[in-house]
Amino acid sequence: MLLRQPASAPRGIGANHFHSRRGGMPEGLFQSEGGSCPSLPLRFWLPWASRSRQQASIMVTEQEVEAIGQTLVDPRQPLQARFRALFTLRGLGGPGAIAWISQAFADDSALLKHELAYCLGQMRDPRAIPVLRDVLRDARQEPMVRHEAGEALGAIGSPEVLELLKQYSTDPVVEVAETCQLAVQRLEWLQQHSGQPAVAGPYLSVDPAPPAEERDVGQLRRALLDETLPLFDRYRAMFALRNAGGEEAALALAEGLHCGSALFRHEVGYVLGQLQHEAAVPQLAAALACAAESPMVRHECAEALGAIARPACLAALRAHAADPERVVRESCEVALDLYEHERGPAFQYADGLERLRPPP
Repeated sequence: MLLRQPASAPRGIGANHFHSRRGGMPEGLFQSEGGSCPSLPLRFWLPWASRSRQQASIMVTEQEVEAIGQTLVDPRQPLQARFRALFTLRGLGGPGAIAWISQAFADDSALLKHELAYCLGQMRDPRAIPVLRDVLRDARQEPMVRHEAGEALGAIGSPEVLELLKQYSTDPVVEVAETCQLAVQRLEWLQQHSGQPAVAGPYLSVDPAPPAEERDVGQLRRALLDETLPLFDRYRAMFALRNAGGEEAALALAEGLHCGSALFRHEVGYVLGQLQHEAAVPQLAAALACAAESPMVRHECAEALGAIARPACLAALRAHAADPERVVRESCEVALDLYEHERGPAFQYADGLERLRPPP
């Protein structure tokens, strides 16, 4: 199947990297002409962006998908290589990629499993629902992993998971409960606005809440920081601020690192990584350095610093590369790899295929 070519994406916006940690796919990438994610055959054509930013359709084999999957599930591989393999599989899509990503939930790294769930949600393929359902239900999984599974189910957007999400909206783990509450509200919002065209924005990730219609940064800041408002409304303000961009919006978002629940603060860290504005670096570095802060917040701040990729970010990440908290330590490891990518000449972060193939 020949899939539609994507438009080229500027490197300067993290959410437009084809397979970066920070953003979604360009619209139309890996979609058939009918607009839905195809069920990929044994061999298929894939649009790919090369280091020179020229695009060409290249053949990807089942054996290559398997080799990338083997890298993902191999705990002997460096974590950076496993992350790059994961985001390559996310870009490839299809049942084979979902199967390899699902297999990796047996790993003992909470960070990796969190990213597995994130990628399955961003792929928006209903075939990922069974494994995400199992992860959400499994109380042995770390809270940040279960939370991400709940968010991913909401991102896929299928009404069939609505009752499950309602059930876990009262989970004793607050991060899981809040995530499922948000996912329920997102699904209900989608149902209420079905048939309406999606609002276009500069970021192509599937977010846990639609951006607010308000455009005034001051008003959005007040909504973001107002802890009397429903969490869903504050999330909507958060994503509207991200879409607004600029220093004022970045500083308003950074204030959110000092209020709300751990789930809220972790999402602020994620959004600041998408925004990639240097003005937020001091607040992100301070949150990363705070040992009393929730590890899931510190982890997102570390990855945001890697995406922003300024010299001050490098110092903060190196300072916590041996942090006693494993998820923070591993996040700094991945963020340092992302930093090197952002500062280097390579266009493609998800370079699993490039690593398999010798340069021409």
